[in-house]
Amino acid sequence: MRKIYLIIALPLMLSGCSFLVSNATSSFSSNLAAAILNQDDPEIVRDGLPTLMLTMDSLIEGSPQNPKLLAAGATLYVLYEAAFVNEDHRSIILTDRAHSYSLRAMCNIHEPSCSWPNLNYDDFLESLDGISSDNADILMSYGLSSLAYLRARSSTWDAIARFPQIQKLFDYYLEISGDSANSSAYTYIGIMHSLRPPMLGGKPELARQFFERAISESKGHDLSAKLEYARFYAKLMYERELHDRLLKEILEADPNHDGFILTNKLAKMEAVKLLAEADEYF
Repeated sequence: MRKIYLIIALPLMLSGCSFLVSNATSSFSSNLAAAILNQDDPEIVRDGLPTLMLTMDSLIEGSPQNPKLLAAGATLYVLYEAAFVNEDHRSIILTDRAHSYSLRAMCNIHEPSCSWPNLNYDDFLESLDGISSDNADILMSYGLSSLAYLRARSSTWDAIARFPQIQKLFDYYLEISGDSANSSAYTYIGIMHSLRPPMLGGKPELARQFFERAISESKGHDLSAKLEYARFYAKLMYERELHDRLLKEILEADPNHDGFILTNKLAKMEAVKLLAEADEYF
C-alpha cells in the first residue's frame, strides 16, 4: 500500500502550517497554507518544501517540547515524503523523523501516548481515552505520520500488526472532532476498510459508506476522495463500471476549487494512470 495517502493527506497536513511561525502573524501562516493548496504546479511545491522543513527543524531546536511545532514538523515531513520521494531508503529516513516528531507532540499533551509504539491493541484503545477535541489535529498528525512510518516498513510483521491501531485512532479522531472533522479522515477510514477482502475480515460495505461520506463532506470538490474510492473499493470488489465512472468524473471535473487545486491536479494525474491500467487489472 505504498503512498496510499499521496493525494488525500495534503489538505489536512497543511493545516499544520498554522503553527509554522508562532512569533509572526497568524494571517501569514494561513496565507502560506492557502498558497500551497491553491498552487496548480506541483513542481513548485516540491522545490519549496525542503526550505520549510529546515525552517521547522530550527524552530523545534529552539522549542523542543512544543507540541504544535512538533506536529507541524511531522506533517511537513510526511507531505514531502508522500508526494515527492520514491527511494525506499529516503522514505525510511524521512518517516522516522516524522514519526519521532509526532510521538513527541502527543507525549507532551497526553502522557499515555508515550508508550504507544509498544502497546498491544487493547491497551492502545484504552489509552486513547482522555484526548480532547482541542488536540484533534495533533492526534491526526500522529495518525498520518504513523501510516507513513508503517508504509515505509510494510514488509515487517510488526508494521502489519499496528495498522488496526491506526484505524481505531482515525475512528477516535472523528469521534472527538464532531462536525469540525476534516473530510479526508473519512477517506482514510474508507481505505483502511478496503485493504482486505470480506473473507479475510475486510468491511468493504463500510468502506463504501465512508468514501461516499468523504465526497459528500467536500461537496464533491475534493477529487482525491473519488480517486481512492476507485483505487481501493472498486478494485477490491472488481466493480469495473464504478471504477471507470469515478475516474472519468475526475478527469471531467473542474479542479479549481479553493483549497483543493493542488490535490485535484494530482488526482487527475493519478486518474489517467489508473484508467490506462484498468484493462490489465479487470
